[in-house]
Amino acid sequence: MIPGLCVLTSSAGTVQTDLCQSGYRDVVTLSGLFTGTVAGTVGLEEELLLVRRGNWLPADVASVVAEIGDPRVKPELPACQLEIATSVHKNALDAVEELRACRAMVAAACGPELAAIAAPVHPLVDGPVALSRTDRAAGLGARYREVVGRQLVSSLQVHLAFGDAACTLGVYHALRNLLPELAALAGAAPFAAGRDTGLCSVRPVIAAQLPRQGVPPAISSWEQYADDLAWAVRGGAFADASEWWWELRPHMRYGTLELRVLDVQATVDRTSALVRFVHALGAGLADLHCRGELPPPAPTWRIAENRWSALRDGVRGDLLDLHTGVRRSTRGCLQTLIDIAEPYAPGGLDDARTLVDNPPVEHLRALGPDRVVPWLAEVFSGV
Repeated sequence: MIPGLCVLTSSAGTVQTDLCQSGYRDVVTLSGLFTGTVAGTVGLEEELLLVRRGNWLPADVASVVAEIGDPRVKPELPACQLEIATSVHKNALDAVEELRACRAMVAAACGPELAAIAAPVHPLVDGPVALSRTDRAAGLGARYREVVGRQLVSSLQVHLAFGDAACTLGVYHALRNLLPELAALAGAAPFAAGRDTGLCSVRPVIAAQLPRQGVPPAISSWEQYADDLAWAVRGGAFADASEWWWELRPHMRYGTLELRVLDVQATVDRTSALVRFVHALGAGLADLHCRGELPPPAPTWRIAENRWSALRDGVRGDLLDLHTGVRRSTRGCLQTLIDIAEPYAPGGLDDARTLVDNPPVEHLRALGPDRVVPWLAEVFSGV
């Protein structure tokens, strides 16, 4: 999680914000924040786990992060989790290659006794884990109690910029409708506590122990969004906008849409397939917004119903049309989305089609919970 902007007051779409780390204060109009970005740019955040070779259980990341000494690699809320945050790029492949280089740095710093893995959920862990020794972790622990220690979950977060506030909001609602399809494609967490859960991704089930998880609310206007954040912060429900933890959110620091629904992927090549697809899909949806062809926001519970099917069955399941209720295969839904996105993806999206045909979760399930962690360590910085 990246510390966001602390929302202090809200009036007529204007929100007073405080850059929590620097202390800089300014009053910004939300529409200006989301209009001031460079359309088509992309940035990535990837949450990773550190484990100890031999027993493959979690290990503290503090010494590894300190040895790396790169601001792009930083500790996360659990003491065994770190995060890579890339720069902003015009090309999705460039963002992926930066992430690959950062993974290599992490792997080199682990030495012979430790290993890094990209696992949405640690396959063997049961129960709460230690938190990082930070003021933020202490504050979250006080607010959310033991539940915070159970949040050993890792996602791939994609930031998309559109350079226009109205377009950003339009694409927000379009992506909100499509969260189940994207979750199904990325599902890669069948194991928890050493057993097969029967799900394609148990990560959302664990995350849902915290509030503000899963399918986000519709946002009628930037004024409403500002008011909602200010209401919660003013009343002490949460400290700042970084605790707006939904699977998709407008980001109050970067002026982007942050897609948070994707499971982190074992290999960089699988990550690349997802990132290139999402980046191209965002561009295609932006064009549909400009032509006035995006569908209206669907009711939250209908998206959530499809979301459950996605985390249970992945690409092998079915989804209901959000407006007619007609059942359609998830694979068919994804192929349609890839067709929409492909004209915006240099080199095409054959790698995304491969994920549809050969979902990563099936390889993980074949390995089983005891063998999967050594395999994750082996492929971490390779393909």
